[in-house]
Formats: sequence, structure tokens, C-alpha cells
Amino acid sequence: MKIVTLNPPYLKNYSRQSRSPCVAKSGTIYYAYYLAYAAAALEKDGHDVLHLDGVIEDWSHDKAVNVIKGFQPELVILDTSTPSIINDVEVARKIKKSLPNAHLNLVGTFPTNMATETFEMASGCINSVCHSEYEIILTDLARAIENNQDYSSVNGISYINDNGDIIKNMPGVKPDGEYLDNLPFVSDIYLRHFGEKGIKKHFYASITWPYIHILGSRGCPYSCSFCNIPSTASYRTRSIESIVDEFKFIKKHLPFVNEIFFEDDTFPINKKRTIELSNAIAEADTGLVWSCNARVNTDIEVMKAMKEAGCRLVCVGFESPTQDALEGVIKKTNRERQIEFMEDARNADLLVNGCFIMGLPNDTPESMQATIDFSKELMPNTAQFYPHMLYPGTGSFKWADDNGYVKTKNWAEWLTPDGLHNTVLEIPGLKREDLLNWSNKGRFEFYLNPKYLFKMLIQSLKSPKEGIRMFISGKTFFIHLMKYILSKIGIGKKDDVQTAIPKVET
Repeated sequence: MKIVTLNPPYLKNYSRQSRSPCVAKSGTIYYAYYLAYAAAALEKDGHDVLHLDGVIEDWSHDKAVNVIKGFQPELVILDTSTPSIINDVEVARKIKKSLPNAHLNLVGTFPTNMATETFEMASGCINSVCHSEYEIILTDLARAIENNQDYSSVNGISYINDNGDIIKNMPGVKPDGEYLDNLPFVSDIYLRHFGEKGIKKHFYASITWPYIHILGSRGCPYSCSFCNIPSTASYRTRSIESIVDEFKFIKKHLPFVNEIFFEDDTFPINKKRTIELSNAIAEADTGLVWSCNARVNTDIEVMKAMKEAGCRLVCVGFESPTQDALEGVIKKTNRERQIEFMEDARNADLLVNGCFIMGLPNDTPESMQATIDFSKELMPNTAQFYPHMLYPGTGSFKWADDNGYVKTKNWAEWLTPDGLHNTVLEIPGLKREDLLNWSNKGRFEFYLNPKYLFKMLIQSLKSPKEGIRMFISGKTFFIHLMKYILSKIGIGKKDDVQTAIPKVET
């Protein structure tokens, strides 16, 4: 059967697959990696799959529709996200008009958690949505379509029956380690469907370019309330052999790639496995550089093993140094451990990309200033400052909704017209624009800190690849930073918010 997997066109450089989807101020452009794994699963099941990314191609809606129409698929799968859902449904509507007999399916965290609302928005232009991780679900759905079977047997979907009723089936089976081992490498999907040119259109500000995303595991045993991943409170891994084999594949077939990023939710969560995997990567001696997501409970023994295997950087959510704020999102850490982690990372010679959130439960202007000061004390290699973003299905969304803190459910308002973050959260004493102001203030104070600028100068002089990374990300980032500076003094067009720096009494 002919099948299209589509990352729908939307705003230029929009990262749907990011945990907090937006157009990044750093120029970061994510792979739609879960969708690519679905393409791999469908190809393995014998289907003719056309994997398309309308974002990196910067297509219009009509261009995407024309490309898909030329392929004449029987099933079209569209990736979605909360901020883009209105756009994504509109793309689906245009595809359905052009290909009325094709089955249209939507995947992603929004239809997973808001299936009824998705069907209501779509007004008949989509046939089904998937819930949670969807490779197995989609292969079952494709077989049902191909064999003209009733959709009631396809676990993990909601669909519209012949009477126009929305039917939600039993939950689908989540891919286990054996299933993940048997999928084609996602790096092979990128290579065959995008080629070197398409791969180089992706960029991650903290990672040396060109890079690729892969997954070595699924899920996370933790349940941070703001997290927007498909599967919390679970953990499944690929085999060490499978991951090492993919490293060898990348080394042989994608020699232009400078870095691999493990988008695993918490790559080093299992100490024994992480050390064994790191040792196996080191023994394979591919020379490939890689980075990963981690938590601050990663100990120095693990970090040293990772470094020996070629790990360059870990991306870590510090969020806040304030215990009340951390407990408000079930982060299960504390300031002392955060400081110890940074010391261990330096001793292991690992770089750190630190993430911080403004507007956590119990946050105040004083605690957010403390977060900014703490970021400068930790001095990671790069830092991200987010307003507390609310996504349906997360604990943060429920907390805010139950307390009347969600100021709109117009999903388009999750972003500014330019695609930048635009939180819909308001908590007592802090308006939406205040949280965005504080995020801007964090970027301003962190990145224009003389100690930080000197550190980056030395780093770029020592490593040309680091210099290239900084140049690419810096071009975009400093445009936004200058807008902020100019708006602060009343010159030029304001950026995404009222950008006067909040005053803090000391």
C-alpha cells in the first residue's frame, strides 16, 4: 500500500517534535523523529512509504498537497502538536479534498489527549487519530485499511464510524525493546528520504552541525508534571548491540554527520546499562561524537564512561533552584544535587545544556531572579529559559486548568505569530507577559555575562566545530536578543512580549 508520513508545513523552522514545540530563537530545527520511526515500521511491514517534511522544505500547504497527490497514497499520516493543531487540521482538510478516498490519520500528543476536540475541529476531514507511541498502531491500521477490515480491531486509535460517532478503542501496545531492535535504523530513513542535503537542513543549537536524532530507549520512569513526552512512567530500551550497529551504519553511510543526539527522555537513567553501552561504543571505535538528555542524578562514574565513549554534552533540566517550585512540578531533585551534578560534569569534561523554567507553581519574582542568578552560578555551556508551557495531558495543564490559570484554549495562542513561545499561564501576581519577560531577562543576563562570553571565545578558538555551531545559532539568537535590548529602551518593534525588564525589590 502507498503511505505518506508528513510533517505538515507550518511556520518556517517550526520544531513539532520538540518537547516544547516552537520556532526556536536559537535556530534549532528538530527532526520529526517519532514520525520517521513510524515510516521505518511501515516500510518494514512491506508498504511503499513517502516520508515528507514540509517544514524543512519550507513548503506551502498547496505544495505539500500537490506532492502527496502525485504519489496517490491510500493512507496519509500527519504529525501534529498543540500550537500547530489548527494549521495541521487545515492541511488535512486540503489533502482530503484532493484525495477524498485516502484515509487520513493524525498522530502526536494533542490528538492523543484531545481526540474528541481534534475530530470536532476537523469536521469530517480526518478518519482516525493515534494515541501515544504509534508505530505498532499504524501498522495495524494499515493492514485493516488494506484488507478492508473494521477499525474496531485496531487498538490505540479513535475513529469515526459509519454513524458519525467517535469511537475510542482499547489502548495500543507500546513498542518494547525487541520491537525497537527490529526496526530499520532511523538514520537510514533520514538518509534515503532526505539525503545529505535534507539532513543538513536540521540544526540543534547545542550540538555540532550536521547532526541526527536517534532513540536508544523509550519512556521515562519519572513523571515531571510539565513534561510533554508520549510515555512517562515507563522505560524500554534497545539492545546495546543494536545501538552500536547503528553507530557503525552512520560512520559508514553518513560520514558528513558530526554528532549524534540521543533524544531518549533520560539516556543514562540505568547506571549499569549506560556504562555497558558506553563501553561497547568505545570498543566499536567509530570515532563518532554524541550527546544526550540526562537528569541531575547522573553520577560521575556514568559521566566518565560516557565521555570515554565520545559523549560531548548532556542536556539537563535544572528548571529552578527553589525547592517549592521544584516540588510543584514533581521534579524530585534539589539545589545541592544540581550543583554537585555540574561539578561532576566538569570533572568528567562534559559540556552541559541547562534548561530553566519561569512560572513554576509557587514561583515569585524573587524566585525567578534566583533562577537566573543560579544559571549564571552553574554556567552551563548553553542555557534555555522557557515560560511554563501547558500541554493537554500533562499534570501542569490539569493543575492550571483546575485553578483557572489557563487564560485561553485557543491553541493558536500557544505561540506568537512568529512562532515563539507565548505561554497561556497566569498565576497569582504573574501575568502571561511577565513570564515571557522573565524568560527574556534570563537569556539577556546569561548570554551577555562577560564571563560567559569569554568562555565561549576560548571554546570557539580551541574547536572550529564549536565555532561553527555558535555562529549558526548566534546569527538567529542575537537578532532576538537585540530586539529585546532595543525594546527595553523603547526603540524598534517589540519582540514577542512586553519586553521591559521586570523590577525586583532586593
